[in-house]
Order: sequence, then C-alpha cells, then structure tokens
Amino acid sequence: MSAGPTYNWLHRVWYDGGRFGWILLPLSALYWFVIIIRKYLYDRGVLRVRRATVPVVIVGNITAGGTGKTPTVLWLVEELKRRGFSPGIVSRGYGGSQSGTSMRVEPDSDAVVVGDEPVLLARRARCPVVVDPDRVRAAEMLVEDGVDVVVADDGLQHYRLARDYEICVVDGVRGLGNRRLLPAGPLRETVRRLDDVEQVLVNGRLRAADCEPTVAEQNAISFELLTVEACRLNGSLTRAIERFGGTTVHAVAGIGNPQRFFDLLRAQGIQVIEHRLPDHAKLRAGDLEFGDDFDVFMTEKDAVKLGRSMEDKFWYVPVDFSIDPLDAAPLLEQIESRVRARQAGDG
Repeated sequence: MSAGPTYNWLHRVWYDGGRFGWILLPLSALYWFVIIIRKYLYDRGVLRVRRATVPVVIVGNITAGGTGKTPTVLWLVEELKRRGFSPGIVSRGYGGSQSGTSMRVEPDSDAVVVGDEPVLLARRARCPVVVDPDRVRAAEMLVEDGVDVVVADDGLQHYRLARDYEICVVDGVRGLGNRRLLPAGPLRETVRRLDDVEQVLVNGRLRAADCEPTVAEQNAISFELLTVEACRLNGSLTRAIERFGGTTVHAVAGIGNPQRFFDLLRAQGIQVIEHRLPDHAKLRAGDLEFGDDFDVFMTEKDAVKLGRSMEDKFWYVPVDFSIDPLDAAPLLEQIESRVRARQAGDG
C-alpha cells in the first residue's frame, strides 16, 4: 500500500513546478465557478447559514493535505479549558464509514467507523468529540452535552455553520504551492480567502513565494510541531526519541504530508526507510511487516487504526504544538474576547 503515481505527479505539479500541470487548468476553472456560485448563494441567503447557540471557532486550511490542524485544535482546546470554558470538537470524520448522522467519539471508538483524526482528538483532548458531515447537527449535539464553545476541526469551507472566529493553518514548507485551485494546484479556495480569516498560523517558517505575499501571510504567526518521545503501541514502554539516533527504522505515514514526519525522525539522527500512504489510508497489522527486524515507527494518527496487541517493535510518535507565548497571548485574548462577547449576546 502506497501513494500512487497520480498522487505523486500532482504533488510535483503543485509544489515543485512539475510538468504538464497546465492540462488541469480547465478543471480548475470549473472548480472556481462552483466556488463562486456557492458563495453567492450563501451571501444571498438562498443557502441558509445556521448559527449554533454557542460560539464557534473554526480551525481549517485552504489547501489540500495536512498542515497541522489537528495539533492546533488540541492546543486551542487546552487553552480554552485553562480560561474556564468547556469546549467540544466537531469533525467531518474523514476516512470513517459512519452513516450520515451525528456520532459521539470515545477514546476507544473504531477509527474505521468514525475516522482516524476524531479518535486521536478524543484520546488527546479529553473533551466531547462529535463527527458528522453536517457540522451544524454535530454542534447541536455538543451543546446537548454541555459544551459552551465549539471548535471545528477543518470546516473553513463549510459555510452552513456560522462562525465567530476563523483560524487558517498553512504548512510552512509547502506554503500555498503554485497558488492554483484544485486540481491544477492545492487550493480549496482562492488566496483572497486568507483576507477573511482572523488569523493565519504557519507550521514552521513560511517558504518564500514567487509573488508578493498577502497581508494575511505577512501577519501570520509561526508555530512548530515538536516530539520528545516514542511510544510502543502495546503500551509497554515510552522512550525518548533521541535514544533512537543512529538506528534504522521503517517509517509509516498515512497523513497529508508524510515528508514532514520522515524529516522529523531524520532530525533526530534516525535512518528512515519511507513508507508513504494516502491520507486516512486504512491500515492493518499485516501491512507493517517488511521482512526484517527493524523497528516500525508511525504517526499517532496511524496508530489509532491499530489495536494494542502489537509486538514491541511497533511505535508511534506523538507531536505537540509549540508557539512563542508572546505571539500566542494576543491571539488567545482575541479569541476569548470574541467568545465571551458572543456568550453575553453582544456578538
């Protein structure tokens, strides 16, 4: 199981100036037309925007693939708790097979049913998590569970759910790629969408663009994803990641940007045998047998797809959100002010 040649070609076109990407431009024009019509219908009230009875904070992106949204959501939920709120998380549940109804996610929920990211969120966030393609309905279930602020994991393009604050997360290494709309580029919406969000967060340092960056990009706040340990899937041991320096491991990544995971391991002096999987790829224990005795490392999102009955050589590597407190303070103050104003009926 691995990312196919079409996927690899697309990513070369999007981020590395790969050849023949121009053949996709007519499809991007059609995609742009759909975006414009959809936005027009919402602006005119033909498509109805629904407002939850509690404040809603969106953490999303405008590019396809991983940017670091999930660690950002975990960090934001923790900060909201510290300020006395009772947050809950809504998620689309990508990769899951659950029906079109709201479903509460528990730490031991089946990732095949509800999706890998929601299970990870439920395990790490220690707050209510609900999945549903209809995020308005999911938010209503969270309100029933006593939540007083909803954090939406993804959903920047889900205009049906009204929002009180928007955060767009951008991958610093990839940036916005060639700045074209899908499928000729990685963008779900045009670059102008960044002017509408309250804050852009950049995972790492934003790579230099070939054109003038937008004001939103210039005012973006950087953060990092850090790891300090590796954990056995069977729960028998946690070890400092630096102790694996100089060893060779198989690295499995079914996330939006596998290269970031591989680079993270190499930064610790680990020799990596790469195994790239499509984002949200289904994973079984048998897929992790490579005919040798090397340890097998995977992302935490991939680990939730597997049970604990695994050999000692299988490890996952959790990552944590890290941001300069001086940068985070005004952002969090603005979010808190917006949330409290809405709760008081002033928003």
